[in-house]
Amino acid sequence: MVVARSLASMVMAFWFALAIGGVAGFMTHRHVRTRGCVREKTGSMLSGRLDLLEQELPRFEMGLPEPASAEMLDRMEAAVERADLLRRIADGMHDVEALFHMDGRLIWISPSVKGLTGYSPEECAASDDPIALLVHEPDLGFCKGAIRRAAERPGNEVESFEMRLEHREGAVRWVACQWRRMERDGEPVGLRMSAQDVQDRKEAEYRLLETVAELRRSRALSEHYLARSNDERMRLTALLDAIRLGILFMDRDHRALYVNRPALEIWGFRADENLIGVRDVVLQSRVATLLQSPDAYFRHVADVLSGEHDGAAVEVHLKDGRVVTEMSAVVGKGVDGRGLGRVWIYEDVTAQREIAHRLIELAERDPLTDLFNRRRFHEELERVLADASRREFEVGLLLFDLDGFKPINDAFGHQAGDDVLVTIARRVGGIIRRNETFFRLGGDEFAVLVPDADDAGLQELARRIVEGVAALSFEFDGQPASLTASLGIGLFPRHARDGERLVAVADAAMYRAKEGGRNRWVIGEPARSESDRMRSSHDETKTLRRED
Repeated sequence: MVVARSLASMVMAFWFALAIGGVAGFMTHRHVRTRGCVREKTGSMLSGRLDLLEQELPRFEMGLPEPASAEMLDRMEAAVERADLLRRIADGMHDVEALFHMDGRLIWISPSVKGLTGYSPEECAASDDPIALLVHEPDLGFCKGAIRRAAERPGNEVESFEMRLEHREGAVRWVACQWRRMERDGEPVGLRMSAQDVQDRKEAEYRLLETVAELRRSRALSEHYLARSNDERMRLTALLDAIRLGILFMDRDHRALYVNRPALEIWGFRADENLIGVRDVVLQSRVATLLQSPDAYFRHVADVLSGEHDGAAVEVHLKDGRVVTEMSAVVGKGVDGRGLGRVWIYEDVTAQREIAHRLIELAERDPLTDLFNRRRFHEELERVLADASRREFEVGLLLFDLDGFKPINDAFGHQAGDDVLVTIARRVGGIIRRNETFFRLGGDEFAVLVPDADDAGLQELARRIVEGVAALSFEFDGQPASLTASLGIGLFPRHARDGERLVAVADAAMYRAKEGGRNRWVIGEPARSESDRMRSSHDETKTLRRED
């Protein structure tokens, strides 16, 4: 740009000096032909055709008066040399320099204009409107307005702007323009334009703008998805807090990533406590005091983390009586193929276990005496006999009913009978040992199942039961009442090798005790014929019981 501006200044100065000096000299000598030649050669020189001027110098010299020819020749030779130097500089310029009359007619333009627009200096000079020829049509109005403003500015002020030049083949290139008014003796003599090719910078700016726009779009998209993610997180948090399940997410470094409110409640933490980032060992130390068997539970957790356990549901019992189920699963895999962590799910099932236990009790226990019922008796009998077969020990079965229960029930009502049954259950329940099981089979019939039994032990237990029942006394409506028990004993596998036959043996022995005078016990007999006889007389014995 510095070279271009110097060149323009030199060309402008040269043009004015040459034009004014030549015209003055020729007018002095009144040499019309020589003046015309000067105008022609000066125009040729300004349009870049300095070669024509060099070819005409001999003829030009011959037309000059002899006294002035040497001085004029020196001046013209110096001008030609200077013009040739300027032409060489102009030919090597990349930017465009131009000189215009104040009315917009082109005086001179550098050859570099052809590289930008495809138009030669001669074509530009021949155009009636060189500005319209060179400037891209959408920028033309703005450009001419800027030129008018430059023409009105003082010579030391510059009108700078950017516009597009249009190539004759249709392509456009951005240039940065500077327009300045040229003055001589304070009067405007022309306009100078300097145009620098800034297409590369513009393309870089466009790429930068596109990059910035893309970044803004990406940022807006990220903010959009972040907002949606936050909304989804809030909805998910509300959902996880509303369910009864406790949720704990642990990352691959065993640090807490998320804990919902039910999990905090289950493990005794405050509802507003922040456990994010806390390691598993710290969490274990804080819940250890709640567990019935903390060491066993922490070994289970270690087995799950090491892969020795599949994370299926297990029950965890707490000291306060609560029961918590726990299960876990690995959370996906990241880009590195490793699991992202593990989710632990806890549920307080204390209420469910209590309900289930109660339902089992309702199905297996007598609602009046809270003793195991006939259904549970048969299940337990099969289980104990199977265990005895494997371990080769004997099982004793004691069956007894109450002598004189029906008269009490008939005389004083069912409420009195229920009181008798509850009292019998409580009294006999205090007699039997921990490994012995007491059942109410129905009505006033009871059974005691004794694993790993012998004759002496069974007879001692029978004696204590019979004596215990006989020792009870009742009073209903101011009238005393009492009753006794008749008890039969069967022994597996000595008397029978299955549950059904063992019940039949004990039942037959019980009725023999009743026939023998009641308030006593009888040991069963293994003989098949005796068993069959006892079963055939069962109906007759029931008749006796009804009479009781």
